[in-house]
Amino acid sequence: MANVDYSLLNRQLESLLDTRDWLTNSAQTCAFIYHAIDKLNWVGFYLQRQPDILSLGPFQGKPACHPIPFSKGVCGAAARQQATQRIDDVHAITDHIACDAASLSELVIPIVVGNTLWGVLDLDSPQYARFSQEDQAGIEALVATFIRHTDLPHALQSS
Repeated sequence: MANVDYSLLNRQLESLLDTRDWLTNSAQTCAFIYHAIDKLNWVGFYLQRQPDILSLGPFQGKPACHPIPFSKGVCGAAARQQATQRIDDVHAITDHIACDAASLSELVIPIVVGNTLWGVLDLDSPQYARFSQEDQAGIEALVATFIRHTDLPHALQSS
């Protein structure tokens, strides 16, 4: 994507997150990203509500796969490694979980608070190699803003 002003998006997201409620803020964050950034067909949270399993949270887009084990797919890898996964071609990933056949590339950012995984933010695109290093850094900054402005409940975490 060309010329996204992630600094501006960050300021806009900060003003949008006017409550510390995790459910409200996660829903707002998904909707904001989905509509502010082009060439996306799915944006959503998967939450760690039990060991080694991600459960579907707030999202924008078509109905999603649920649950996702840590052992499978791009979201599972992000959760397992607690590291961002930027995939140019999801079909090159042998254990990719195909919820929407239109998705061709994916960016998944883990949400870690106090060394504990809370969940992941998953972005899918119908375009190959949609996410650049700049996009990754920009979305990671948006996730950091979400974390900073949200009380993430420990009750969702089992580890």
